[in-house]
Amino acid sequence: MDTHETNLEKYAELVVKVGVNIQPGQVLFVESPLEAAPFTRKVVQKAYEAGAKYVQVAWDDEAVTRTRFEYAPDDSFGFYPEWTARMMEQLAEGGGALLNIKVPNPDLYQGIDAAKVSAATRAASRARQKFQGYVRNKTFSWCLVKAPTRAWAAKVFPELPPERQVEAMWETLFKINRVDAADPVAAWHEHIAKLKSMRERLNHKKYKRLHYKAPGTDLSVELPEGHVWYGGAGLNDQGVSFVANMPTEEVYTLPKRDGVNGTVRSTKPLNLNGRLVDRFSFRFENGRIVDYAAEVGQEHLADLLSTDEGAEYLGEVALVPYDSPISNLNRIFYNTGVDENASCHLAIGSAYPFTLENGTKLSKEELVQRGANVSLTHVDFMIGSAELDIDGELADGTLEPVFRKGNWAL
Repeated sequence: MDTHETNLEKYAELVVKVGVNIQPGQVLFVESPLEAAPFTRKVVQKAYEAGAKYVQVAWDDEAVTRTRFEYAPDDSFGFYPEWTARMMEQLAEGGGALLNIKVPNPDLYQGIDAAKVSAATRAASRARQKFQGYVRNKTFSWCLVKAPTRAWAAKVFPELPPERQVEAMWETLFKINRVDAADPVAAWHEHIAKLKSMRERLNHKKYKRLHYKAPGTDLSVELPEGHVWYGGAGLNDQGVSFVANMPTEEVYTLPKRDGVNGTVRSTKPLNLNGRLVDRFSFRFENGRIVDYAAEVGQEHLADLLSTDEGAEYLGEVALVPYDSPISNLNRIFYNTGVDENASCHLAIGSAYPFTLENGTKLSKEELVQRGANVSLTHVDFMIGSAELDIDGELADGTLEPVFRKGNWAL
């Protein structure tokens, strides 16, 4: 077996044993692009070897997806099949696990009417509200991982000849996911322990606010009483550990819904469901986005912010050092699951209820009363750089450095 095949085996074992952490007798649902079939087949094998009762794969073909937007009638885009939504709900309710090999093509919808994409996104969000509640409450195990496609690899490695791009992407994914370690599973457990240590330090601090300063950014983010920092692995309702995103370098919590004020500027492009948004900024007053601008894709940003009322507020604040494995590659990946782990970031839309003490037991109305945002959407955008300073404000008003020049200062 050559090195690439060996690493594919190790990567598949890693996402099964650490990512979704399959338990004997568990059902696994895999969402995968067709181009990732060789890797996905290895995942299926590793899942059965780990004791999975049944593994189902849903194949995604971007050409089929784009064909819908080019040829389907207008009433297609407000439709989302209820049976698909119900299937995902049953997966979560039955204690199954979800592995999503998510690699959207940043240029997939180029030339497509933005209103069609927006309508389809809203229809899916409405239909999957109950399922997304299970996701945000950690009811079951789920994990997002990456695998190369030709379109994505071409976007990330345009300087390479086409026949080298996918290979280069695989090599990069192996590196940022610690697959190149002698024992990737052990390396991940060590990494998770380090993230846990940092989130425990932040939970001990109980900061009242975070103050961000960088070129184009002067932002105050209040943290609600009872906020909880997370990062690395979480526990589902059965007490089983899983990692929601691989790779991951972040620790995160929720901001107070009406406690964000000032301006913030993005530092990386945003792949918004196959639509590119770049060089954008927001201005907040009492939590709400009151002004925004984007040099690229402003119409896509407008669609996002009009999803619902909650889409005008933040739901997540995440800290990632600039001197970190993905950031040090000095490359834009046009994939939020990767780029967000190279940069401090914020998220527009819904908060994760588990980042608030006893939050998973609260209704939507109670979450809002406690300071959490509720929305159909949750979209991360990157704001970190080597010029970012962050101060933490303690309960008595004392300020202390949390980040200096993009890195931890605690």
